[in-house]
Amino acid sequence: MKTATPLDISELLNSEEKISAYLSAVIEDNDLELLLQAIGYVAKAYGIAQISKDTGLGRESLYKAFTAKTYPRFDTVIRVLSAMNLSFQIKPNNQPIHIEKKPARRIVAKSKVAA
Repeated sequence: MKTATPLDISELLNSEEKISAYLSAVIEDNDLELLLQAIGYVAKAYGIAQISKDTGLGRESLYKAFTAKTYPRFDTVIRVLSAMNLSFQIKPNNQPIHIEKKPARRIVAKSKVAA
C-alpha cells in the first residue's frame, strides 16, 4: 500500500504569476493566520537562506515567524515581502463608505490680560 506524502505548497509556487494569484486569493479570505502561513510558503519557494541574508533575520526565526498560530511583527512581514520583491497594495473594495466631515477648527488668539 502506498502512503501519501504531505503537499508542500511552496513547490507549486514557481512563478511570479502563481505567487501573486495565491497571495491575492488568500488575502480575500480575510484570515490573518492563513495569510502569514501563505507568506511562509512563498518565502520557502524563494529560498529562506536568501531571504535571511537579504533581511538580516535568522533562518530559524523566519521559519517560526510564518507558521500557524504565530504573529510576527509587521516590520518583519514587510521586510520579508520586500526581500521577495513583493508589497501590499491598498485599494477601495468598491463598497460605498461614509466619511464624516468634521468642522474645521478655528484658532482663536488668546487676549492678553492686564494684571
